[in-house]
Amino acid sequence: MASAAEQLAANLNFSAFAKAEELKKRIWFTLGALLVYRLGTYIPLPGINPEAFAQAFGQAQSGIIGMFNMFAGGAVERMAIFALGIMPYISASIIMQLMTSVVPSLEQLKKEGDQGRKTINQYTRYGTVLLATMQAYGIAVGLEGATNVVADPGWFFRISAVITLVGGTMFLMWLGEQITSRGIGNGISLIIFAGIVAGLPAAIVSTLELGRQGALATWIILMVIVLAVAVIGLIVFMERAQRRLLIQYPKRQVGNKMFEGNTSFLPLKLNTAGVIPPIFASSLLLVPATISGFSSGTGPEWLTTVTALLGHGQPLYMLFYAAMIVFFCFFYTAIVFNPSDTADNLKRHGGFIPGIRPGERTAQYIDYVLTRITAVGAIYIVLVCLLPEFLISATGVPFYFGGTSLLIVVSVTMDTVSQIQGHLLAHQYEGLVKKAKLRGKRR
Repeated sequence: MASAAEQLAANLNFSAFAKAEELKKRIWFTLGALLVYRLGTYIPLPGINPEAFAQAFGQAQSGIIGMFNMFAGGAVERMAIFALGIMPYISASIIMQLMTSVVPSLEQLKKEGDQGRKTINQYTRYGTVLLATMQAYGIAVGLEGATNVVADPGWFFRISAVITLVGGTMFLMWLGEQITSRGIGNGISLIIFAGIVAGLPAAIVSTLELGRQGALATWIILMVIVLAVAVIGLIVFMERAQRRLLIQYPKRQVGNKMFEGNTSFLPLKLNTAGVIPPIFASSLLLVPATISGFSSGTGPEWLTTVTALLGHGQPLYMLFYAAMIVFFCFFYTAIVFNPSDTADNLKRHGGFIPGIRPGERTAQYIDYVLTRITAVGAIYIVLVCLLPEFLISATGVPFYFGGTSLLIVVSVTMDTVSQIQGHLLAHQYEGLVKKAKLRGKRR
């Protein structure tokens, strides 16, 4: 028999959505904020020549700059005020997560609840300003080194460029926080999502145009569509997959009351690391191509050789990409999930896993299970990320159908849809409570 929540979820329809005024306001606010973000990606940085920069960008877009341009929704290609995007904030957040596991004082702050979390968020903002300032200064110096890109090189341009780019990143960070609190979904994730999806229509149109001209076979285009649907289905299935450990709580007496023992589950996600491993692996592997692009082929011979071996579709690139994804899956999972802390919390509240002694034995068992499911999750991420690489090298599809971008888009979509469903369920519960109160008054 279905539960009350499942019955409510089955009754969700457009009429229920039309009555949820609060949800509609949140959705409109989210759409308006994302529109502001997209408009900002078309405002150029003051003091540069857009035509000259477009020529210089075309020589270096195969490296890490091309990946940042995808995440920034084309802002890097146009050198807009949002060219840095939200990546400095994400980098600062990852660094803070790593430091909370290494620095004892930050680890203690993490355990202090909301107040400690606010302090860590403040440190993350300071780290974002620092990283954005260093990146913006590097961009300003790089622009001055390009031919005819900067109209008036000098310290005035450098300072104005740093202030503009850092201000754009801080505005995006504030905008993401506003979306999270007043809109729907995670604001930072939605900004990245909007940047990736923005380039999808142009890529689809160019591919269909190549098919119309006969440059691409029709069966290849159909295969890409079918494969994309299949990969999306795999991502949805694997991202929702969990390994649930049965937790039992014994009977306990509080005062004169005896509480019955109950059972619950400890859910362990199959992909605990999320999209962090492919992002790290892609960034490190694209560094040689980025350096080679800036040197315009005048660098040392070994750099040219390494760049050629680590090109998209090359066997060495595939091997290193897979190995680094597996490494970062285990590394990041070990950082964000501590089996010893989980076992101590269970022991403190009287919970235990049937057949496993509380304490150290429980921590070892959780670590054993987590290692096994992380191995499965790492294999899944490797397949999703390498499949587009094989497709590009074998069929010559003109746009990069990246596994990392697909993981981000599907994950953010699932999270946003689940939050919308949660708001609709809450709205229906409120309606039921109001009806119950009115009936009670009549009686």
